[in-house]
Amino acid sequence: MLWHTLQEQSVDLGWDFYGPVLLIVALIALAVPVWAALGIGALVMLLVTGVLPISLLGESLFDGIDHFALIAVPLFILTGDVLVRTGLSGRLLDVADATTGGLRTGLGTSTVLGCGFFACISGSDAAGAAAVGRMALDKLVEKGYPRPYACALVASGACTGILIPPSIAYIIIGLILGISASTLFLAAAIPGVLVMLSIMITNIVMNRIHGFEGEKTGFSLLRWRRAVWEGRYALLVPVIILGGIYSGVFTPTEAAAVAVATTILIGLAQGTLTLADFPKMLVSSAKVNGVILPIIALSLPLAQTLAALQVPQGFIVAVTSVTEDPALIILLMIGILIAAGCVMETMPNIVILAPILLPLAQEIGMNDIQFCVLMITTLGVGFITPPLGLNLFVLAGLTGESVLKIAWRAIPYVIAMFLVVLLIAYLPVVSTVFLPPIY
Repeated sequence: MLWHTLQEQSVDLGWDFYGPVLLIVALIALAVPVWAALGIGALVMLLVTGVLPISLLGESLFDGIDHFALIAVPLFILTGDVLVRTGLSGRLLDVADATTGGLRTGLGTSTVLGCGFFACISGSDAAGAAAVGRMALDKLVEKGYPRPYACALVASGACTGILIPPSIAYIIIGLILGISASTLFLAAAIPGVLVMLSIMITNIVMNRIHGFEGEKTGFSLLRWRRAVWEGRYALLVPVIILGGIYSGVFTPTEAAAVAVATTILIGLAQGTLTLADFPKMLVSSAKVNGVILPIIALSLPLAQTLAALQVPQGFIVAVTSVTEDPALIILLMIGILIAAGCVMETMPNIVILAPILLPLAQEIGMNDIQFCVLMITTLGVGFITPPLGLNLFVLAGLTGESVLKIAWRAIPYVIAMFLVVLLIAYLPVVSTVFLPPIY
């Protein structure tokens, strides 16, 4: 087997490797921006190892982001911003509330469903957390939910932003590993919905235990039809995006462009968007995009340096020297991804860890597509786990609640998401059922 061949190779990593890695960790711990920490670490590693020419750093900065697929990232971010400014996101929540509001835990369930609707358009978790949080938190508190728990519910529901297609995270991992984003979107559909359902079920169980939301208003078909009619334009956007991608009419990048144009035209036609709003929207979206792209650009030379140093091969040797049991190796991979998701954002984790872990996954017989879905879903758990927990900080910023209080209330949702991760890891059919036979 391949690992026996690798064990015969000498993959010697000294302080010329560990030193820059520790430097990156220290810089991030000191609150240095992630992109700057990665760039400094890559530069130091190139200098001390000499494994690749230093000119690689400059070349990779431009070559890495000069890719057609990456155009979708700012476009989906802009779509989410337009969705909020035009009030279409509120229409989506109204449809969700009319659909599940008649249940005993209707408002909590509809909030999670609303996060899922928003995920089908924006591809971003933080945007969903902020948008849904502003609209739903006060209503949840009025229904009897403690504010920290309400924040944890919204933060967990917003994790679907990178799990339900279209997702920026799947675009990035597809770019890094050379896999079609459309194929990944197809594979991620069921896992993303399973995560959303797990959060809904967990909220129902928590309600049964604590009685947060006891009243039941009953389902009204008339109310549901009215909400769907009033929200028809908002519902049209995810239908266009997902329908276009899955039918093969659009690439994800083209779908993002169509989504932006559609939401802008709807806003202008309804009078909820004016030309005066455009500068604010563009600046807001540019700020978010300005956080993501530098991380991608500066992660690529670091990833190339790690590959040149044979770090993936060394990692396989290290792991398989401990155990060759595929089930245990999968658990180890999940543990690494959860730990990484707790301390670092998704984008650098994808760019750095995907090329290192993919060979190990392939060695134990895991499909490339299954690996990508497993990685993104596992990293998604990191959005509601400290110390980073981006969604926790978004909700804490909106409400003034303690991050730790919200994180404590989010523990049941972490467990629920982890169970879905295990399903994806050990049942390949969950992520490959819709794929062609070649997968």
